[in-house]
Amino acid sequence: MARGKSDRATIADVAALAGVSVSAVSKIVNGKGSFPPATQDRVLRAVDRLNWAPSAAAASLRGAKTRAIGMISKRSPDVLNADPHFTLLIAGIESELAPRDYGLLMHIVGEQPSAEERAYRRLSDDRRVDGVILTESRIGDNRFALLRELGLPAVLVGTPWTDDAISTVKAEHQDQGMIAAADHLVALGHRRIAYISGPEDRVHTGYRRQVFVSALARHELSPSHLLASDFAGRTTGASVEQILRSEPTPTAIVFANDMMALAGMSAAQRLGFDVPRDLSVIGHDDLPIGTLLHPRLTTIRQDLTGLGRAAALDLLARLGESGADSAPVIAPPELVVRESTAPPGEWSGALDGLRGGSGPEVPC
Repeated sequence: MARGKSDRATIADVAALAGVSVSAVSKIVNGKGSFPPATQDRVLRAVDRLNWAPSAAAASLRGAKTRAIGMISKRSPDVLNADPHFTLLIAGIESELAPRDYGLLMHIVGEQPSAEERAYRRLSDDRRVDGVILTESRIGDNRFALLRELGLPAVLVGTPWTDDAISTVKAEHQDQGMIAAADHLVALGHRRIAYISGPEDRVHTGYRRQVFVSALARHELSPSHLLASDFAGRTTGASVEQILRSEPTPTAIVFANDMMALAGMSAAQRLGFDVPRDLSVIGHDDLPIGTLLHPRLTTIRQDLTGLGRAAALDLLARLGESGADSAPVIAPPELVVRESTAPPGEWSGALDGLRGGSGPEVPC
């Protein structure tokens, strides 16, 4: 049936006739994406049959900027709520976006399979952002190839999984914080030192652990224990209890972040260990909460705000924004020594309690 001007065919009509999605029609017509020849043929025949063409307004909008930057987190909301790491990173990003009238569009997709990929595809198909900022490269990370396919400019904060990655920003001499932590504990007299890392699928987990192991090896030492936990510290207490019930018991534990360190201190104190007399503790990130507890936390300071600023400026420069090509100086990691580390002292009775001696009763 012939169509009048008022009932002109739409992209949805083409999609329905071809049996594909609207986004598939858009990509095939614009030469993007990769589709089977049969699918492309169905779409093009539907276009011809309906005499459809994108409107001039839609064509012009495709080249317009949204003035929005996307950021997708593959963490559950409760984990983000428990870990202020991202708050500082986002503060740095926003400090560069806001003055240029850009907004940050953040999606928390959780850890469901394929949810992250779907979110990136929606951002691209709906033209909701001009580019994206990535965090936490993972082993087997497929986001780089996906974003190249989608044509979305992107910047990664941190160490990438492969050399064939998108643009990255990270601090210079990023290993010096872990080296300083190992040197500090050895100088205090510790010889039994444990390390509790983050999840094994994160690239920086393996990197930091290897740096720490190598730093101890320079002193002819090896970690007494190497365990992994979650970043929010939910399983850290169990890991610490496992370590402190083993022999030989470490006199110091280094954690992958401050939230894990605080959870570890709490678990140790519940078992009757005094921090730092019985057990020295070091965290990572220098979150504000570490200065509000007793003892105050010795930690590795990371310039999270500076990393966020650098990522935003890198991406804005790639989008052609003037004045965004001057990269800020990112402070290298440094050890901040507070009260949670001290020379190893005499046991306060915690070991006796743990092993059935005359020390304090250990709560179940």
